[in-house]
Amino acid sequence: MFCEAKTMTEIHKNLIAGEWQIGESEIENRNPSDLSDLIGLFAQASSEQLDATLAQARIAQVEWAAYGMERKQAVLMAIGNELMARAEELGTLLSREEGKPLAEGKGEVYRAGQFFTYYAGECLRQLGENADSVRAGVEIDVRREPVGTVAIISPWNFPTATASWKIAPALCYGNAVVWKPANITPASAVALAEIINRQDIPKGLFSLVMGAGRSVGQRLVESAEIDAVSFTGSVPVGKSIAAAAIQNLTKVQMEMGSKNALAVMDDADLDLAVTLALGGAFGGTGQKCTASSRLVVHEGIHDAFVEKLVAGAQAMKVGHALEAGTQMGPVVSEQQLDENLSYVALGQSEGAELACGGQRLNMPTEGYYMSPGVFLNTSNDMRINREEMFAPLTSVIKVGSYDEALAVVNDTNFGLTSGIVTKSLARATHFRRNARTGVVTINLPTAGTDYHVPFGGRGDSSYGSREQGKAAAEFYTTVKTAYISAGPV
Repeated sequence: MFCEAKTMTEIHKNLIAGEWQIGESEIENRNPSDLSDLIGLFAQASSEQLDATLAQARIAQVEWAAYGMERKQAVLMAIGNELMARAEELGTLLSREEGKPLAEGKGEVYRAGQFFTYYAGECLRQLGENADSVRAGVEIDVRREPVGTVAIISPWNFPTATASWKIAPALCYGNAVVWKPANITPASAVALAEIINRQDIPKGLFSLVMGAGRSVGQRLVESAEIDAVSFTGSVPVGKSIAAAAIQNLTKVQMEMGSKNALAVMDDADLDLAVTLALGGAFGGTGQKCTASSRLVVHEGIHDAFVEKLVAGAQAMKVGHALEAGTQMGPVVSEQQLDENLSYVALGQSEGAELACGGQRLNMPTEGYYMSPGVFLNTSNDMRINREEMFAPLTSVIKVGSYDEALAVVNDTNFGLTSGIVTKSLARATHFRRNARTGVVTINLPTAGTDYHVPFGGRGDSSYGSREQGKAAAEFYTTVKTAYISAGPV
């Protein structure tokens, strides 16, 4: 074994109204690298528990909002420091339950800590504005206040980082949090909740409510006790959340699907382009909203690029997430693996050539392994180039010019990230200004963003205000404008 696979039979509880409680049922959590490794049993919350935690959250939020800014700062700093200090331990747990290589798991936990320490600093930088009124003797004070109780619904592919970049600003700006993580990665959720709950916060300010989306998640977004919902997941689920939330005029922020393109021009550094494509397409087993799933390649460099790309994909070491040297772990679940393989069959039925990979692998341990796959001779109207596959699969689209490349990059319902590999400053500048995505990269992979600047997309990729950096204040606060008359001197 590549880890200490301790079979834990106790039930890991939910954090309900400030108390750890068992639920109405439990689910198993197994290691996708080794299905014989039972990570634990995890409670599923009942609707009554959700109602109780929502009621307590509203009480706790008022108390938390009244905390001094340095007191809040200390809480967030303590959370962040503990995450960074325990990155190896918690990163191992994350990789064990989600399947990403250990280095990526450790890096994710460390980055999650940085989100909290960044927003610890932001606790001290909440500055308002003032202005003179058009009326004599009247001054105006404009400042932001907490939006209230926030529901956070986070995905399994970055179970600690994505949750943290939502929870940290929510707490920074004075809100209560009710967190429903993905059921596929509950161990990482419990670990983060334990760290947060140990801090100097009011009882019930932060809650962990694990359960199925169709029950707990749906009841959560439909609740009139929720003031805002931040969601990361699929487009269909995002649309259903928006439809439910609007009934109470609940504020909504959503990060959803993508179909990111990396454009490789004829003047590109070939080795750099291949490295960026391999990392962007297959990092995290392709289970990233920022993955490079379309490689738009100029015909002048196409054949040489494809040769190196296929060779690189074939050389990648697929293995147990905790094994030294693993470059790509398993996919997260059997359902995800089945969906991935169905896209392989779909691509071939559409006329794409599967140059390598795209097959289930038999490994020393039973798990959800597949080889990284590359499609060639594809067109942008194929479903494999229109739909988010969330798989270690990428498609090469040959184009004859920069203008055609840009048109292909923009020809999508999504608009999260895009990138270009070129030595031309003119092309890079034009692409940066004209690519219709929320994030643009130049001679960098489409995957990989910083925590102190805005993140989000266009089209079906995002809805609502941006996440991360100072932009997070737009969602987690509401603006109050006060008029003050001092009266006669």
